[in-house]
Amino acid sequence: MSKDLPVFHKGTEKPAFPGRLRCSWPGRGPPRVPPGSVPLCSGQRRRTQGASGSGSAGRCGCSEPKQAGGGVGGPSQSPPSCPGLKGAGPSPPCPCGSSCLACLGARALRWQARQPGMAENGAAPQDKVLTLDSMNPHVRKVEYAVRGPIVARATQLQKELKQGARKPFTEVIAANIGDAQAMGQKPITFLRQVSALCLYPDLLNSPEFPEDAKQKARRLLAACGGQSVGAYSASPGIELIRQDVAAFIQRRDEGIPSNPENIYLSTGASNAIVTILKLLVAGEGRSRTGVMIPIPQYPLYSATLADLNAVQINYYLDEENCWALNTEELRRALVQAREHCQPRVLCVINPGNPTGQVQSRKCIEEVIHFAWEEHLFLMADEVYQDNVYAEGSKFHSFKKVLFEMGPKYSRSVELASFHSISKGFMGECGFRGGYMEVINMDPAVQQQLTKLVSVRLCPPVTGQILLDAMVNQPQPGDPSYQQFSQEKAAVLGALARKAQLTEEIFNRAPGIHCNSVQGAMYAFPRIELPPRAVQDAEAQGQAPDMFFCLKLLEETGICVVPGSGFGQKEGTFHFRMTILPPQEKLEILLQKLSQFHAKFTQEYSQRQL
Repeated sequence: MSKDLPVFHKGTEKPAFPGRLRCSWPGRGPPRVPPGSVPLCSGQRRRTQGASGSGSAGRCGCSEPKQAGGGVGGPSQSPPSCPGLKGAGPSPPCPCGSSCLACLGARALRWQARQPGMAENGAAPQDKVLTLDSMNPHVRKVEYAVRGPIVARATQLQKELKQGARKPFTEVIAANIGDAQAMGQKPITFLRQVSALCLYPDLLNSPEFPEDAKQKARRLLAACGGQSVGAYSASPGIELIRQDVAAFIQRRDEGIPSNPENIYLSTGASNAIVTILKLLVAGEGRSRTGVMIPIPQYPLYSATLADLNAVQINYYLDEENCWALNTEELRRALVQAREHCQPRVLCVINPGNPTGQVQSRKCIEEVIHFAWEEHLFLMADEVYQDNVYAEGSKFHSFKKVLFEMGPKYSRSVELASFHSISKGFMGECGFRGGYMEVINMDPAVQQQLTKLVSVRLCPPVTGQILLDAMVNQPQPGDPSYQQFSQEKAAVLGALARKAQLTEEIFNRAPGIHCNSVQGAMYAFPRIELPPRAVQDAEAQGQAPDMFFCLKLLEETGICVVPGSGFGQKEGTFHFRMTILPPQEKLEILLQKLSQFHAKFTQEYSQRQL
């Protein structure tokens, strides 16, 4: 037998591979089996059961010679069913007709590689405790388009480029996620100085750091257990920082009081949103909690609702009116949902993600009135409150508007609002810092909320430190004020210019329409796709905009997220992209994307249905 024959040694789990697989049996006699070795057939030595139910010599479903004891090499303790060559893949060309032990062994290895849990010695796997059938069925329903299959493919393409593979592009541009610093935005100096001083207090003696940063760091360290950021904090967050957050909210809302006891620090805003939804979701059947979310929406909401087995109630933003929120549409969605669930929650994202709109004060008042009238818990996702660019647009917090509407609303409407250090001018996504403020929550329920956040011990203290630096910024006269204000203005000014650039370039391209990017960090343009492209996508089991985005990635290296991952009206197609790349790179990206869409449209328009 050739030294290149793969051999499975009894009592071991791994095959010995002396070298490359090649044919070792010219067909002039039976295969020779070395003592102590069991070559595998493509059917994994499985055999059929005789009429009596006892093991008998028989065919396993493949075509190689059998020894009297069952499969090749002797009896097998395999299940009675055998897929034979199914799934083994095509055999390599071989003069023996693929019936020698080397070729059969190769086919067996290919087949085995496709069988989940198959042991390398060919034995049937022991049943897994955790399988797709036995796992939590709600987790299987979770989808998160922002880090979905297109992003996975983009990562693979980046690796291939680094390995020297030739592509029609030289880099992958990840315009799929709002990660400012990954796109080249520099950290705000003051935020990092305070963080560095807290992480390494010996730097407090260094003359390289401004005195106001040192004072803030000493103050924060004094509030930490053992004066160290390495210690756990209280579960709702460090008390001093909660007080600073409350003071920030009170300044933002022009004097409307904020109680630190209603502030919960969190691992980014996402963690706080999930926590509130956990409190709200209950019931079974028609009494299951329904949660109203905007479409298009940030997939955190749909993913969390699937995980919690809540009912997702879609209300559609008005694309023809720059993605405005219409209370008539809210009522339509609510009335339809009451036929199969109990609507209890209304979620609003302002400024919008992925749509980039900034809701007017009048709109917010109407939403609050609707929530009051229909007895709904309001969730206000306000993480982009610093990101407002369009002339005439202004951020209005739901809490401020709620209290200015008078006691009828301010004493009864239940509200949770959310903010984060990941967006705005900070872009500190990796530190995972955020907060939520709850208003008019039942005291008994708030005790349960405190218990729920205690289960996870505390949010990252480093994230809390950066959050404090965000809400407690340098003031005029402080040593850091000039540099801080210049850096903040530079970031927000650049985003405003890129928002306008994105709108202008897309709207010059035939078949692409982009609403004004009034705020946030994204554009959500609508694209026209030829009927043949839609047909080909559906034939491949893909959403048409997913089909478009995958081809865009493979041909240009541009990674965007299809609109189907956020939700959209039937018959419309969109994609979401960030405006975060540096302006010169963003302009190239926008031109390439527009050119690709024109080429894609021409190519598929010429094909007959």
